[in-house]
Amino acid sequence: VAPDPRLATGLARLPGRKLVFTNGDEPYARRVLEAIGVHEHVDELHDIHASELRPKPDPHGYALMCERFGIEPTAAVLVEDMAQNLKPAKALGMTTVWVDNGSERGAHLAEEGHIDFVIADVGEWLESILGETNEQ
Repeated sequence: VAPDPRLATGLARLPGRKLVFTNGDEPYARRVLEAIGVHEHVDELHDIHASELRPKPDPHGYALMCERFGIEPTAAVLVEDMAQNLKPAKALGMTTVWVDNGSERGAHLAEEGHIDFVIADVGEWLESILGETNEQ
């Protein structure tokens, strides 16, 4: 895993809280966030243990995350590289963004009704919505 300065810059400029919701465990997720250089821009982490070992796309973990962090789903955006994991978020009222990065399983169970936006790269997308910066 390589550092992603464009993503780090975008996350630093993005208003609001930034949370990671992962089917992995917290120690692994923290190592990945550090490796790509975005750990300091992530406010909270909700891992498989916080989801009571019920992985995405089980709706249980989404509800627990919203309760745990006081998230109003209609004011939240979920960015996810597995399209099927967006369905429970959309059912809660979240805006959903599918990162279609070419992963073989990424499009599994993709349905138009639960995907609001499709992007290829999160850093590039953040730059497009926040405007370019000279800090790269």
